Amino acid sequence: MLNKSDATRTLAWGVVACAVATGLVWLLGQRLQGIRLLPDQGVSWYYWKLPEPTVWSRLSAWAGYAAHQIAFWALIYYAQTKVGRYTAGLHPVNVVALAVNTGFVALHTLQTHLFYDGLAQDVSIFSSQGSVILLLVAVLVMENRRRGLFLGRPAPIGRQVVDFARRYHGYLFSWAAVYTFWYHPMEITSGHLVGFFYMFLLLLQGSLFLTRAHTDRRWTVTLELAVAVHGTLVALASSGPGGAWPMFLFGFLGVFVITQMHGLGLSLPVRWALAGCYVGALLVVHALRGQVGSAFDALRIPAIEYALVGVLALLVWLGLRTARLIRGARTPPADRSRF
Repeated sequence: MLNKSDATRTLAWGVVACAVATGLVWLLGQRLQGIRLLPDQGVSWYYWKLPEPTVWSRLSAWAGYAAHQIAFWALIYYAQTKVGRYTAGLHPVNVVALAVNTGFVALHTLQTHLFYDGLAQDVSIFSSQGSVILLLVAVLVMENRRRGLFLGRPAPIGRQVVDFARRYHGYLFSWAAVYTFWYHPMEITSGHLVGFFYMFLLLLQGSLFLTRAHTDRRWTVTLELAVAVHGTLVALASSGPGGAWPMFLFGFLGVFVITQMHGLGLSLPVRWALAGCYVGALLVVHALRGQVGSAFDALRIPAIEYALVGVLALLVWLGLRTARLIRGARTPPADRSRF
């Protein structure tokens, strides 16, 4: 461990660095304004991709993504197998991880300005959105025992499922962050900038594995809540003030009220006050829009996330069960001749 390095201090400075990096994306991205793109073709269409991709535009995006992903996974594996203990300071591998992610952020910036295209040219827009949703759902599974799923009460998810998610979540989370990061070119719309800032924060969080800062409750809940800001701003940018932004804002905030705030050590009166503020704001916003009946749309996102928690827990359980059965089938029966 690097005793002179404080992971909490690194986290604080890392957030500042993420903001600076986002500013640089905006500054450098001014020169991308002249790139010709095809007209928007609907919800399933990703607008920011070249009309005529080249071998180099595809190869540069996929090679950059693959190298970034493999490097991050290798660092996680090394940390789990060679380090394996949490500390208040930084391990040398954390310093390497920070440097690796910084390097690949710079590489993707260069790749965008030379070839423009990200992974979006070849894969669905829903894969990028789904990767982040999967990350959020996995967090709900991991934290089920500590903070519960519904108003502080845990869902009936087996200990082995939760332990598996806790042990191997780094591989899933790094995939979600790295894949989504390379999915987009380094464009400068409000949605892109907020999204890149969020991805930078996730990469920072991933780089601080096996440190106390990585498990700080306030920090991890902040990362969970950041998706509410991102989803709301993207909805505002795409459909304006009259669009569906309240569904994203109050949908993700609903998950906070139902689940996430119960892991922060808040007193019961404070939690009741937050829930009251949430309901009041929900009703006021929809009343001002003349759409009080639409307030129930906010339930869609929590309903989807909680349903996916069940699906993910079941899939992990089935995978663990299948692995045990396979191991049992391969294990030779005990030699009964000795008895």
